[in-house]
Amino acid sequence: MNHHKRLTRRTFLQNSGAALGAALVIPSTALGKDGSTAPSERVSMGFIGMGTMGNGHLFGEAWTYLPGGYLARKDVIVPAVCDVWRKKRESSRDRVNQFYTKQANGGSYKACEAYRDFRDLLARNDIDAALIATPIHWHATMTVYAANAGKDVYCEKPTAVTIRESQAAVKAIQKNNRIFQAGTQQRSEYDGKFHRSCELIRNGCLGKMKSIYAYREGGGAIWPETFENTVPVPEDFDWDLWLGPAPMLPYQGNPHAHLFGFGGINWGQHHYDIVQWSLGADRTGPVVIGIDDDGKAVYRYADGTVVYGRPYKEEKIGETGGGWYFGTEGRIAVDREHLISDPPSILETELGPGAKRLYKTESHSGNFLECVKTRRRTICDIETAHRAASLLLLGGIAQRVKRPLQWDPKEECFLNDEEANRLLTIPKRTQWEI
Repeated sequence: MNHHKRLTRRTFLQNSGAALGAALVIPSTALGKDGSTAPSERVSMGFIGMGTMGNGHLFGEAWTYLPGGYLARKDVIVPAVCDVWRKKRESSRDRVNQFYTKQANGGSYKACEAYRDFRDLLARNDIDAALIATPIHWHATMTVYAANAGKDVYCEKPTAVTIRESQAAVKAIQKNNRIFQAGTQQRSEYDGKFHRSCELIRNGCLGKMKSIYAYREGGGAIWPETFENTVPVPEDFDWDLWLGPAPMLPYQGNPHAHLFGFGGINWGQHHYDIVQWSLGADRTGPVVIGIDDDGKAVYRYADGTVVYGRPYKEEKIGETGGGWYFGTEGRIAVDREHLISDPPSILETELGPGAKRLYKTESHSGNFLECVKTRRRTICDIETAHRAASLLLLGGIAQRVKRPLQWDPKEECFLNDEEANRLLTIPKRTQWEI
């Protein structure tokens, strides 16, 4: 259901089962009968990266909040999957085809294709949106490629591993008028705990904000010079394409998604996304970044709020994507399992008709699909994602240079510090520069 080209049943068949010479039995649901969604109204999604996260989104895991994942949604068609591991892409492809065969009550369904190179998937005119769940050093580059190919994008966190490539993703999404959703689902899910806490904070229920403990240090990515204990590359694995923007390094076996990351690069964007939301800072950022005695990042905003990239004392509340929020009139602690306040009456506050209300949705994947259809911005659009990722990455730079840094959130550069400014980017292999 591309904004420029809708996926029709004829197009779907021409680009999939019919093109493959497959025997395809069409169930009544696929024809839009019995009140089901017709193919012309469905979003055609390609999935890039078929590891734990990619398969979780496609087939259903905890963070999808829908049994069966995107595949089970009546408003989605999945004609393509992609992975540099042959066994992963073929396994995911076969599961998709088995799902549709079961829906057809027999016959043979082979309309989902498996690709090694993501560029081949993006070249298909019948795909509206790409879900990117690859190793983190690929996220921003693939977002740019997808946007330039006219695809809407759902991208896992972190949005980028450098601020400059995050900016490139913003530019590509906006230039091509694409819909983008970051995989920072806490604004949508978890029974509205994060939404409620941020609305209370934004409406002054804690008084003036003083400090926040965000539980995750800054982070980023560094290319190593080489690996130890290298082994031969498996025959069914494209190591060169897995590395992509990274230097050509010898294979060390079983690479993981965060191989080049350091610090809080895995979980950090979840925490900092909620920090930004609570402060109304989705289009800006801090003005000073320093480090504490333990080498963790400390951020100061123009209004005086201080954000610590570490836990509050030894408290466990706040560990899973949340933090502690302190104001002059009280405090709130929130994470995926908890929402508490001191005094307790803060959580009982009823916001009046003139209160500031935040964007609300109860399904992160559903919000993405709705916005693909309506062209409304998502709850975690590209600029929001960029600023949350930037907070994480700024902390990583401060940790590396080990000194306070002054940041201009409008121009997005450090003031009078060329060494720090050089760390806003990372060298990439020429063919993958964006």
